[in-house]
Amino acid sequence: MKKSLKKITALSLAGMMATACLTPVMAAETTTEETTAPKYIFLFIGDGMSYPQVQSTSYYLGEINNEDSEFPVGEALSFMNFEVAGSAQTFDSTSFCPDSASTATSISTGNKTYSGTINMDTTMTVAYETISEKLKSQKDYKIGVITSVNLNHATPAAFYAHQASRSSYYEIGLELIESGFDYFAGGGLLKPTGSNKDQANLYDLAAEAGYNVVMTQEEAEALTAESGKSIVIGERLADSDSLPYDMDLEEGEWNLAAYVEKGIELLDNENGFFMMCEGGKIDWACHANDAKSSITDTKALSDAVEVAVDFYNEHPDETLILVTGDHETGGLTIGYAGTNYDTFLSNLTNQTVSYAKFDSDYVAGYKENNTSFEDVMTDVTALFGLTAPAEGAETYGTVALTEYEYGLLQAAYEKTMSDSEEELTQAEYVLYGSYEPLTVTITHILNNKSGIDFTSYSHTGLPVPVFAQGVNAEEFAGYYDNTDIFNKLAAMTGVE
Repeated sequence: MKKSLKKITALSLAGMMATACLTPVMAAETTTEETTAPKYIFLFIGDGMSYPQVQSTSYYLGEINNEDSEFPVGEALSFMNFEVAGSAQTFDSTSFCPDSASTATSISTGNKTYSGTINMDTTMTVAYETISEKLKSQKDYKIGVITSVNLNHATPAAFYAHQASRSSYYEIGLELIESGFDYFAGGGLLKPTGSNKDQANLYDLAAEAGYNVVMTQEEAEALTAESGKSIVIGERLADSDSLPYDMDLEEGEWNLAAYVEKGIELLDNENGFFMMCEGGKIDWACHANDAKSSITDTKALSDAVEVAVDFYNEHPDETLILVTGDHETGGLTIGYAGTNYDTFLSNLTNQTVSYAKFDSDYVAGYKENNTSFEDVMTDVTALFGLTAPAEGAETYGTVALTEYEYGLLQAAYEKTMSDSEEELTQAEYVLYGSYEPLTVTITHILNNKSGIDFTSYSHTGLPVPVFAQGVNAEEFAGYYDNTDIFNKLAAMTGVE
């Protein structure tokens, strides 16, 4: 998400920090007793993932896999049964509704900063060293960074870069190369030749620095522990050169779990390793209010965690697995005014493509060909299950549109087809945000008919869960600040 930095005076910042210090929720204490340093550390971050994303995924899976059950049944994700669960606050120096750059900075360095800033203080003059950099330089751990979005996007960047602006993509890419980390995997680098497309190509610079730069799945599969430092870019990139949404993957295409599995193969060594894996498109889906894509990508993150759990089962006395979020996105909630106390989550099974794929593969063609609303509705029914109103048809709890919903969809179609460059009115922004009106209205209607709703196209101030399994897992119980995730890791690993 592109987020402009808010200007905060030194006085207002001091006031915010003073208020934070006075809050009754105090930072969790780290035990003073000597702890065993985990040899293998997995940190999974669901970008935009808080309790609503986890629970909606659990309930959805429970409903579709237990259709004959008399009562509601949830299906636990891989990390929901971890031995310890805690909660972390996420506010930053800008807002109680923070962004990914600042929250990932808190997790990776133990410091608060402005939204949009990566591992720099609020004066933009002091750089913070990350837990991954400390483990690399002081403990000789191998380091891996995996993401379903771009490798120089905010969250992955927060483990190796130091920039006043998260939008300094080229400079972040240079820091990726300079980090010397052992394994990077995910979507393509943004602006690999700089903003003006006239600078040395980052991929060429990475190769010159000794990295294997791999851009096909076949080449990635061939990598071994003896291959050396590697940067693996997904072979088939999707929106904004990210990896495709999990629901849009083709048969045999690597999912997030496959990148984790390859990472373990490349990183495993006698000194140990630290791996950060981000489910980045949970956030993107929730910005767009696409509940089904949020659910399938949260499930994809759970599957990736399952790979780490398998590794943990082989090394239970040496491994720590953490699963958390950086912030919540979208104000997702389970429950909607139009469905009262009921939910109909199985309605979401009707959606077979993400909002992004619908935009690229369908809406773009509608605009080019001036496709009629009736023909568009044929695709809407095939891809999302929503059907036109029919006399006498039952609508409550089904995917049959009411006349009201049909009218909303037709108005959104007309707005999309007008392709107007005019600034949205307040009413239009509430309906569509910055997204394609037709697409976001389809997902809104399907969400609501399933008993799901969103309050925002941005981030919210909810706390995030912290699930822990393995060595020193008990340290992550309680209610604390997200900076304490770093503090606890630093204390137990003994880095300075």
